[in-house]
Formats: sequence, C-alpha cells, structure tokens
Amino acid sequence: MNILIVDDEVIIRTGLSTVIQWEELGFRLLPAAESAEEALERAAAEHPHIVLTDIRMGGMDGITMSEKIKQMLPDSEIIVLTGYDDFAYVQQAIRGGIGDYLLKSSRPEEIIRAVMKAKQRIVSKWDARKADNMQRGAFRSRLLERLVTEGIDDADSLEQVPQVLTKLGLPHLPEASAGVCLQVILISVQGWGDSRAAGSLLQFAVDNMLGELLPCETLRRRDDIVVLLRADGRDADALRGRLGRVSDKLKCVLFTAAGSRVTGLGQVPRSYREAVYTASFRGFARAETLLAYEAVKGRKGGRTVCSKEEESSLTILLKNGNPIELRSFVQKALDGEIADAGATPASLKAYSDSLVVAAHRWLERTAAALGMPQLPRLPEKDPAIRVQGDPLAGDGAGTEGQGDLQENLYLRLRVIMETYYQYVSEDGVLYIKKAIGYIQDNLDRTLTLQQVAGHVHVHPNHFSEVFKRETGVNYIEFVMRERIRRAAEILSETPVKVSEVAKKVGYEDIKYFSQLFKKYTGQTPTEFRAGREGKQ
Repeated sequence: MNILIVDDEVIIRTGLSTVIQWEELGFRLLPAAESAEEALERAAAEHPHIVLTDIRMGGMDGITMSEKIKQMLPDSEIIVLTGYDDFAYVQQAIRGGIGDYLLKSSRPEEIIRAVMKAKQRIVSKWDARKADNMQRGAFRSRLLERLVTEGIDDADSLEQVPQVLTKLGLPHLPEASAGVCLQVILISVQGWGDSRAAGSLLQFAVDNMLGELLPCETLRRRDDIVVLLRADGRDADALRGRLGRVSDKLKCVLFTAAGSRVTGLGQVPRSYREAVYTASFRGFARAETLLAYEAVKGRKGGRTVCSKEEESSLTILLKNGNPIELRSFVQKALDGEIADAGATPASLKAYSDSLVVAAHRWLERTAAALGMPQLPRLPEKDPAIRVQGDPLAGDGAGTEGQGDLQENLYLRLRVIMETYYQYVSEDGVLYIKKAIGYIQDNLDRTLTLQQVAGHVHVHPNHFSEVFKRETGVNYIEFVMRERIRRAAEILSETPVKVSEVAKKVGYEDIKYFSQLFKKYTGQTPTEFRAGREGKQ
C-alpha cells in the first residue's frame, strides 16, 4: 500500500519520512511532495493510497488538493497535519471527506495509529467491493447457466438478462430480443500442460481473449468454456478465424463444438443441447478444430457388434499375450469405425463393448473346457483411467472421448489377456519368475513396482496382486529382503567397504542401510562381517 507525504517544510517531510519505519508497517513510501500541485501531478501515475498532508502551503492548500485527489482516487484516505489555530478549519474539512487529522506535535505512535486506521478503512472498502463483485459474478453465472441449459421464462429474470449479460448487446425490452440471433458454442482447451493449475490458467486466458474478440458471454466449467454468442451476420469462417487468433496468440489447441443459430432467448437451450451432442464427436473430428451440429446431426450410427473375423483375430492376440499387438489391434479397430460416415459416439461405444463381451466369452469357454474353477470377476473399466464425460452436462452424463474410449478398451482387454495368462494358460506365473530375475539383476538401481510390471508387460495393479500371492510377501518387502540378502553375500565374500556395499544394493544413505540390515539380520553390517571372519 502506497503512502505519500505532502508538506512545504523540508523538516516535516524529512521527519515523517525517516522517524517512522514505513516499510516495516507494510507501506511503500513514495518520494515526498513539496507542494499540493506536485502531489496532484504525481497522484495519477503513482496511486497513493494514503496521503499525509499539511493544510496551509504556498500555492494550493491541502484541503483543495485532498478534494481533487479524492475525485481522482475515490478509495484514497487523506490525513491532514495541522497547528492548533487550524482546528475549526479541519473540522469543516473532515465533513468534506478527509479521513482524519493530526496535530503537527503528535508523537510517532499517534501518527502510526491514525495511518493504520486509514489502512483498515481502505481494506474494508476493498473487501466490501470484492464481496459485491463476487455476488454479482455468482448471480451472472447462475443467470447465464439457466438461460443456456434450462431456458428462462419468468418475466423478472428475462428483464435482468440484458442488464446482467451486457456483452450480448440485447435490447432492454424482452419482447425486442425475439429477433436476435444467438448461438451456443463449447470450447475445450489444451496445450499448457496436464496439471489442473496449468489447464485453469489457460482456460482463463482463452476466456479473456474471447471477451475481446467476440460479442459473447462466457461461463467456465471444469475443462470447457460455454460461450453464448451474438451471431448476427457472423458465418463459420469468421468464427473460425477469431478462434484461430486465440489459438495462435496463446500457443494452444482449441476444439469448438457449435450448436445451431437460434432466434430469441427461448431457443438458446436447444442450441446448447446441440453443442453438447456435437462435442461428443470430438474423436471423429480428426484435424478439424470447429465442428458444427449440421455436420453430425444426420448420422444414424455405425456397427454396434464386431464381426466373427475380428473376434477370431482378437482371441489369437489374447492367447499370444503381447500387449503391443493388442494395443495396435484396438487402435485399428476403432479407427476403422470412426472412418464410417454414419458412426456416432453411441455406436462406437457399443462396438467397443462387443469386443470386450467377445473376449470374455472366449475366456470363459476356454476355462470351462479345461475344467477351471470360476474365474474372478473382471472390472468393466480400469480404475486407473478417468473416463471423460461431457463436463457441461448438468447430470454428469456424456460420452467418452475417442482417446479415453480407446485406452479404456485396451485396458479391459488387457485384463482379460492377463487373466488368461494367469489362470488358464500353462505358463500362468512365468512372468513372476521373470520379474524376480529382473529384480535380482538390478538391485543396485531404483526398482519401482511400475517399472518391473512394465518389464514383464503386466498392469501394475494386477502384477502386485499376483506377486504377493506367488511370493508370500508384498513387492516392497520382497525387494528389501533381496537387497539385504545380496548385501550379506557381498559382506561375507569381499572386503568392500560398507558404504560401497550399500550402493551395490541400491542404498545411498549408509545410515539407513545399516538400520535395515540390523533389522533383518540382528547385526550391523560391520558386526555381521566380523562374525563371518571369526568363523573362518
């Protein structure tokens, strides 16, 4: 918070500037002004929040200056400095807007007290304005959301629309809005990183630019922005051009789903529903960044069931147990359906489910033929995958994006592949033996469960469960025991220093290594080596 001292006496200016440690009190002390005229000239650029001023100075007096500063900076606080014979004058000035007065003979603590009170008054104004803005913003958001998603039919709310959603430039009489052309578009953004904070910052930046380039009202929701656009005389190419400017300026990627243009406020929810439906086709859009409802409304749906040939190819892949080939199969299968001119998100989802059903039936038939007991229940969706729905649908309903659907299908099929490998095939636990060998060969390195599971091409959750069942201990405990076992061998067979032994089994902290070693063997590494040497 900035503070400015104004006085034509150098001794007063210097005293007030140096006796009180303003920075320690949280203030930025501006260079003192020698006259009211100088203070006025600098105020517009330097924005003093609190002004300490004399009343009687050569030229303009402090009262006149204070009135002009208050006109320029309404939130500023003025504290006047006066002598005894100015008391009645100051009382009149306070009624004119000056916040407080002090005698020039006041002690520093009295000055500090008056300044801190002035600061509190300013902060209270800011807090009140912030609360008011938040209330206004919340009301605007609720009104826009109602208008877009539900529609507004009560007269009072309709009258508020032009007053609150001012960027649309609507006529103030509701009946005059009947001929206004409006359109709802949904914009998703990406390109500044995968974190929530980066996504929110990018969304905020895009929202700001939209307000500058388009006559629109916007509403940010999770990962998308709802845009209610005044669409009079604006074609798709013009809209694409404006959105391209946003994308180029912010170095990001935008995908826009546009509902139809509608006439009047009452038709806005229809445009919104069309935009939501269009957004579900994002995976079908390929390189297209603006997809209109007119381009997808005629689609009737593609295949919903996989062919016998696809089912046969899938079972061969599942038997082979190669995750890379399985992923390639999934991508090729879904890409083929997306290329179908009639396909819809619903038909693509049904086709995807049919592949899983076919794989599950094959697994059950194979297990039954071998006289296997009932197989464990398989998850419909892998919990590690967040399936994207439409973040703008009020009930959370929506359709998976193509990328999410593809990943989800791959993981569901991979669980079936691993279940076959574990329970049905003759080599069910070979990958656990392979994993143990990998651990034993790399004890000097970091060995995460994800890393080892990836080495044997098994999902980490599934690997962890089977590993514990086959070894009798969890993964972390097993690795720790193997490190201590190897350390004991090295200590017994070589004269290598204990610090080097720790490094050879993956521990940089020798103290921690020694504690673990004693926990498992009952001796420190040095005691263990000495005991072994004594027996030889």
